Amino acid sequence: MAECDCSNQKEQKERKDVTVVCRCEDITLEKIREYIDKGITDLEQLKRLLRVGMGPCQGRTCTPLIIREIAAVTGKPLSEVPLTTFRPPTAPVKLGVLAGGECDD
Repeated sequence: MAECDCSNQKEQKERKDVTVVCRCEDITLEKIREYIDKGITDLEQLKRLLRVGMGPCQGRTCTPLIIREIAAVTGKPLSEVPLTTFRPPTAPVKLGVLAGGECDD
């Protein structure tokens, strides 16, 4: 049976994980874990605090990764980790329409 190298385990914990999870907002796994360790295990809160999922991809890349991390820490199955509320994109409105100058079709 091999002996446990505790100093190596300590080094691994102290080593920063600079893996970029949200490429659009440049958020690392270390940053996400830092917030989860503070007790923020809700994807909606992480989105508001870190802006994860708010870039051009709208979370298509980072959301599954973050949900897996939340599930691993909380011990919940992936299906029980709530997703963020989907909000469809807004349509631009001309200022003239708002001012009552023309009709919007």
